[in-house]
Amino acid sequence: QVQLVESGGGRVQPGGSLRLSCVDSGLTLGYYAVAWFRQAPGKEREALSCISSGGGRSGYADSVKGRFTISRDNAKNTVYLQMNNLRPEDTAGYYCATNRVDSCMSTWDLVEQYDYWGQGTQVAVSS
Repeated sequence: QVQLVESGGGRVQPGGSLRLSCVDSGLTLGYYAVAWFRQAPGKEREALSCISSGGGRSGYADSVKGRFTISRDNAKNTVYLQMNNLRPEDTAGYYCATNRVDSCMSTWDLVEQYDYWGQGTQVAVSS
């Protein structure tokens, strides 16, 4: 059973960095591709990045390309999202998700593709 838990959020000044973690307490995450999303108040959930089960392939939304980096350590059953040069518009709840396939599909950015979600971790970027 997949049970995702995000951590690493917090408050940071513009230009700062955070690293989010997504852990599967069910210890199965290494088999699956994982995506990160975010949702700001009053806005739709936005896809950010996806990484394949082995970590060899990844994709990014244009809004975060060059600033965010997705990675994983399957030995630790964890997927990371390194976020650099944060901006106030990055303020949102951040969520990891999986649909229990091993690769990021061409539709990886669609919310409805995912069956399993974490509870989210909050990121606030302000001075």
